[in-house]
Amino acid sequence: MSGSGSRPWIARRLLLGAVQTAAVVLLVFALTEALPGDAAVALAGDRPDPERIAAIREATGLDRPAHERLADWVSGLAHGDLGTSLVSGRPVGTYLADGYGPTLLLAALTVALLVPFGVGLGVLAARHEGRFVDRLISSVTLGAYAVPEFALGVLLVTVFALRLGWVPPTAVGYGTDLLAHPAALVLPVLVLLSRPVCSLARLVRAGMIDALAAPYAAHARRCGVPGVRVRYGHALPNAVAPAAQQLARTVDWLLCGVIVVEALYVIPGLGTVLMNAVAERDVPVVQGLAVVFGVTAVVLNLGADLVARRFAPRTEVAA
Repeated sequence: MSGSGSRPWIARRLLLGAVQTAAVVLLVFALTEALPGDAAVALAGDRPDPERIAAIREATGLDRPAHERLADWVSGLAHGDLGTSLVSGRPVGTYLADGYGPTLLLAALTVALLVPFGVGLGVLAARHEGRFVDRLISSVTLGAYAVPEFALGVLLVTVFALRLGWVPPTAVGYGTDLLAHPAALVLPVLVLLSRPVCSLARLVRAGMIDALAAPYAAHARRCGVPGVRVRYGHALPNAVAPAAQQLARTVDWLLCGVIVVEALYVIPGLGTVLMNAVAERDVPVVQGLAVVFGVTAVVLNLGADLVARRFAPRTEVAA
């Protein structure tokens, strides 16, 4: 794939990414505007009076028309300002800074294990297509994928934390410095890893089998190219294309705060921050987190498309 030939495609993807980002901003604002309840009433306490509610609405700018608040919010986003919490008065960026560490740590550990295990299982199954190893890997991954994260998390806590006592059941008492307490990370990482590794392994297996059955692979064998080179030099790069997009979706899912896992193991990550903000009707925090999540998804999917096009230029990547 020549550099000049790929430039128009990259320009189109960048333009599409910009449009998607703008759509995310507008959608987040519209959805938070449609949330039930009134933030001013929630902030006024258990027995609010109309004058206090009116004062809060004026102080927080909630009495202004929606289009004016949208314009101010977008202007702030353009300058890196995500807004200010209605509850605490802190910048929304500080909430991100507080919650990003634990979430990023969980995501990094999960991806570090996901890539070798997912790709390795997929390649192993493809090499033994139709045989016992292939059927075993396919059956186990299909069964593991069918188990919801919450159910698997409860099962792991019951067996390994409560009965065997090998690991702590939650991260309570450890704060945000989870790296200093690795035992508290074992169960959350296992739960986060369970379904993505199944998806990645099955995608790699299917991609490897299709690539090994392609005419160019058969031609390479006829020309005397060693089987190892055909598998890993030709077939595997073509299997990377769909796997890269799946990996991007997984990283997006991890970085955007896996609410169920963080709630189950009491991990103070972005998912917990978002749940607290929704419960407190803290609209700026919800908006800021949602925009960060949306932009993260756009950037990761753009990167996945670039990787897929680089490794499998013959495959059309959906824009």
